[in-house]
Amino acid sequence: MIPSRDDAPMLEACLACLAAQSRPADQVIVVDNASTDTTAGVCAAAGVLRIFSAQPGIAPTSAHGFDEAGMAGADILARLDADSRPPADWLARVEAGLSGAGPLSLVTGPGEYYGGHKVVCWLGRTLYLGGYFHVVGFLLGHTPVFGSNFAMTADVWERIGPGVLRGSTLVHDDLDISYRLRPDMHVVFDPLLRMPVSARPFRSWGTLGQRLAKAWDTFRWEFQAEPPLRRRRERRRWDREQGR
Repeated sequence: MIPSRDDAPMLEACLACLAAQSRPADQVIVVDNASTDTTAGVCAAAGVLRIFSAQPGIAPTSAHGFDEAGMAGADILARLDADSRPPADWLARVEAGLSGAGPLSLVTGPGEYYGGHKVVCWLGRTLYLGGYFHVVGFLLGHTPVFGSNFAMTADVWERIGPGVLRGSTLVHDDLDISYRLRPDMHVVFDPLLRMPVSARPFRSWGTLGQRLAKAWDTFRWEFQAEPPLRRRRERRRWDREQGR
């Protein structure tokens, strides 16, 4: 599933990578968030399913796509972005990562930035994404999922989907999903499940600041619904009960 808004050239390259997978996708869904460019034509040429989502924002757009995939009967719901460039073994690794992990499992991996200065790409991978996995992971008590590179079982979405944030443009959907995972849900981190993504978030301090502000807004919503210390206690209690 790929949420996309006015990103036709990058979407075309992403779909080409998906068409070359060693384990072909059962279905590719592009959730078109009211694009005004050639997104519709790119989807038609690639032969993928395009669904329209009028509500602005990545969170409602992604949720719409997961809803559609779940209703279509998919067992595994994979998520990446229009600027993702999945390696040829990406779907095979996703399937292998979830195989035997349990019905309430997710799998994610790191990102590799392209299209920017090599120092900027290194800083993005090491500090921005590294900080996300380590700092947010510490807060959550488990690995968070990376929105450009993750998948979950349909059972996970069936449980958490009704409660995800859908009414704001100021929400990171991957952070929201990560926070809403219950103690009986497990995130598998595969360091070899790497995903090249565009370095465009680091083109200016303004674009980076917008992403960080969205993270703060997302946490503000999450903390109001469930305080983080209470969430960590519940997960630690569950882990102890399961002998982990």
